Amino acid sequence: QVQFVESGGGLVQPGGSLRLSCAASTRIFSLRAMAWYRQAPGKQRELVATITPGGTTNYADSVKGRFTISRDNARNTVYLQMNSLKSGDTAVYYCNWSGAPGSWGQGTQVTVSS
Repeated sequence: QVQFVESGGGLVQPGGSLRLSCAASTRIFSLRAMAWYRQAPGKQRELVATITPGGTTNYADSVKGRFTISRDNARNTVYLQMNSLKSGDTAVYYCNWSGAPGSWGQGTQVTVSS
């Protein structure tokens, strides 16, 4: 069973930046599209960004222009660079397959607050 281990979250002031990482324990990482999701308190989990094996990206409108998803297939790792953070970005962030998520990891908490 594939495991996803997210890291890099923390407390940051509005306007600040964070870089999240997610390591996947699978040999097929390079063959599948990956995604970052987030779940804010009291809300449903939502899709934030996706990246294909070849590097084509897509973003939710709420993060477009501020977040950048990337991947390193040699390291089985996907990243999320988050800039110009807002209080509305506060959530637990998860990575998983794009389109057909498998088991969820523990996620990494991102809190944007002054």
